[in-house]
Amino acid sequence: MQAKKSFLLLMAFMLVASILAGCMGNNSAETDSKDEKKSLVIYSNSLSDGRGDWLTEKAAEAGFDLELVEAGGGDLLNRLVSEKNNPLADVVFGLNQMNFETLKSNDLLVAFEPEWTAEIPENSIDNANFYHPLVEQRIFMIYNKDVYTEETAPKDWTDLIENEEFKGKYHVPINLGGGTNRSVVYGMLMRHLDENGELGISGDGWKEIELFFDNGYKTPEGEDANANLASGKVPISFIYSSGLPGIEEEFGFEAGIVSPEIGVPTTVEQIGIINKGKDQDTLVAEEFMNWFGSAEIQGSWAEQFGSLPVNTKAVEKAPDRMKQIGEITTVQEMDYKFIAEHIDDWVEKIELEIF
Repeated sequence: MQAKKSFLLLMAFMLVASILAGCMGNNSAETDSKDEKKSLVIYSNSLSDGRGDWLTEKAAEAGFDLELVEAGGGDLLNRLVSEKNNPLADVVFGLNQMNFETLKSNDLLVAFEPEWTAEIPENSIDNANFYHPLVEQRIFMIYNKDVYTEETAPKDWTDLIENEEFKGKYHVPINLGGGTNRSVVYGMLMRHLDENGELGISGDGWKEIELFFDNGYKTPEGEDANANLASGKVPISFIYSSGLPGIEEEFGFEAGIVSPEIGVPTTVEQIGIINKGKDQDTLVAEEFMNWFGSAEIQGSWAEQFGSLPVNTKAVEKAPDRMKQIGEITTVQEMDYKFIAEHIDDWVEKIELEIF
């Protein structure tokens, strides 16, 4: 009888232990599931002014563990190309459409169609779905309203060259490494395409660019182009859309916006998945793209950092000044693949022969 009781006690003990072990195992599995983060390495040139911290925090709330790598657009592009045989990044965003064309031509991108594609203007999308637009930066001429009225201000970049009154009154870029400065150049050159011309541009196009730089004001070291604009010393300049509210607030003025009939250049910050080989699992990267490009997140990004989102459903959250810029200006139609293939040669010619 005693043996039978001992046996029953042993069986009961084993049953309880089994149940406890199962519970602990389930709890452990649940904990592991909760603690598991979807890790990604993100390359971007659009993480300054608190953007990186904001993205890291918001992404963590959505279950992503991001390692952010920040660099300038040119440096980032060169790094991605140099890492082609051993890619470290999972996703890249912030580079413009020309940069992404270079990545695409180097087989560095994976095709993917995000859930929010239908919310993007049809003419803004890469037909092969290798990259997708997030934020638009329109590049346009601005002027000091205390010096010029809408009637007396230039109506187009060509006015700066053809009208002697504007000589020395407009700021010209002296560093063509950045996207905004390059936009001014290719926006003018792309009006003069000539398959028989030097680097695809007619002689008139090169003459126009030469006069543009010769007649403009090259801001010397120690001076600030925006300060010169606000004071009226050099009352005509140019800016990218999300940069305008900042200089207006800093210098306490409202700039006039020039919208040529042909339209204005635009650089569009894109996002894409990096090609890491045939055995690559892109599910987490795809999930991140679906999340980051959504109307909700892009709307919050626009609200927080004063940008103009491409996602049509996110535009309503953009600041009023951004909406106004979007309404006042139109986009100049250009072949960005052609620009990507020629821009470095154009810049080299300008720096060697015109500056």
